[in-house]
Amino acid sequence: MLSDLVPVLAVIFSMGLPLSALIIWIALNHRKRVRLIELSHAERMAAIERGMEVPPLPLELLDGRRTTRRRSSLLPGLVWFFIGLATVAGSLSSGDDLPVWFGLVPLGIGIAYLIYYAVEGRHIEARQHEQDLRERAERNGRYSQGSATL
Repeated sequence: MLSDLVPVLAVIFSMGLPLSALIIWIALNHRKRVRLIELSHAERMAAIERGMEVPPLPLELLDGRRTTRRRSSLLPGLVWFFIGLATVAGSLSSGDDLPVWFGLVPLGIGIAYLIYYAVEGRHIEARQHEQDLRERAERNGRYSQGSATL
């Protein structure tokens, strides 16, 4: 009787936990976006009341995602690398169950991601940092001009 219940519980947990985690992530993401919209609205209303220039809407509110993804190749590189490493180690220790080359594919993908992270990630981050500095300078110049006329 108990042995019949174990596969059913395994299926329920294997399907239920990822789906519930997805639902929780969607709900929290929605709550975060609503809060950002409320804060942006309050900031805009305060600027209107003071007679200042209205700040532009953040792009995160318009399209629902971050505009810059910094260094996004590190995590997948590490995941693929360690999956491949675990598969190779498991195939070496278990004998003939899995061939060793089966684990070399994810290992190679992980190494490629990590090489990309090391080489290209620095260039991308430097460009994004320069762009952020330019945007801050433009915003500071715009707000200081608007407050000086009051």
